[in-house]
Amino acid sequence: MAIVSPFLLGIALFGSEVAYLTSIDMKMSEIALSLADNASRIGQTDNSAITPTVSETDINEVMRGAQEQAAGLDFEVNGRVILSSLERDPTTGKQYIHWQRCYGNLNRESAYGNETDKNGLNGPVLPGMGSGPTQITALANSAVMFVEVYYTYKGLFGDVYVSNRTLEKEGAFMIRDQRNLTPGVTGNGGTYPCT
Repeated sequence: MAIVSPFLLGIALFGSEVAYLTSIDMKMSEIALSLADNASRIGQTDNSAITPTVSETDINEVMRGAQEQAAGLDFEVNGRVILSSLERDPTTGKQYIHWQRCYGNLNRESAYGNETDKNGLNGPVLPGMGSGPTQITALANSAVMFVEVYYTYKGLFGDVYVSNRTLEKEGAFMIRDQRNLTPGVTGNGGTYPCT
């Protein structure tokens, strides 16, 4: 028993670490997908005759959902969510990032650009977004809510069994209903600029 116990304990601790890493990885994937889904539904319940826009209040609510999903993970310090509105420019037909909002203090920029000098209209051409073999593009008069999630994983037992790493996840949904894309984000009170 004295010879076998350390070996069995090591296997149990390694299994616990791998299970924890897998659960955190899945949680980051869920945050990316649900944030993109929620952002794609902004204005969906608007019953007015006017085509809805995206307001800073809407974005605040969507980001609050991500905060709730990441509760207990110290995400504000160790993570970063980047929400981008990928659209097709009606004049040039180019894909571009119309607006972008972020949450979390992890020092990461979008892998695809920003809303100012690297948005697809300014700076390098943006063929689409996504890390897969086929990039996601927006249709004319529509938008794709594209989310990037970054999280610095720190193991239960430090880096004894699994090295600390940055988990990266992406999610995307096309907007569900008609949306007035022209003004970008309207209103005041935005608390999630990408700086």
